Amino acid sequence: MTDTTTARVSVHDVTPDRRRGGELRVLLGPKTVGSTSGFMGVATLAPGERIAEHYHPYSEEFLYVARGAITVDLDDRPVLLAAGEGLFVPKDVRHRLRNTGDEPAEVVFHLGPLAPRPELGHVDTEGAPPPRTPS
Repeated sequence: MTDTTTARVSVHDVTPDRRRGGELRVLLGPKTVGSTSGFMGVATLAPGERIAEHYHPYSEEFLYVARGAITVDLDDRPVLLAAGEGLFVPKDVRHRLRNTGDEPAEVVFHLGPLAPRPELGHVDTEGAPPPRTPS
């Protein structure tokens, strides 16, 4: 039998990251649970909000829409995703997430493998959108 350690993390325990648009929370990752193969989190997007275009030179990304609907632009090709649908984003593919619906969207994401260093894992290809103003 192997000795394994498990960790449970609540979305409410993670500080949101809004630097690239939307609200990103990495629940399970190197900083939160010491993972070594990838990380998983939740992105929340208000209607009209987006996460700026970027790509991952070392990681594949897996997206699952848990609530609402989004458009994912893959190398400028729009792909519509509704709740209950998933999308695979290969490494080096530019992508942005846009909430093109009328309700908030929640998207679960997983990336792996990890880049050799955190600063190498994410390459921005456009500026961040302006911060959302509460309505």
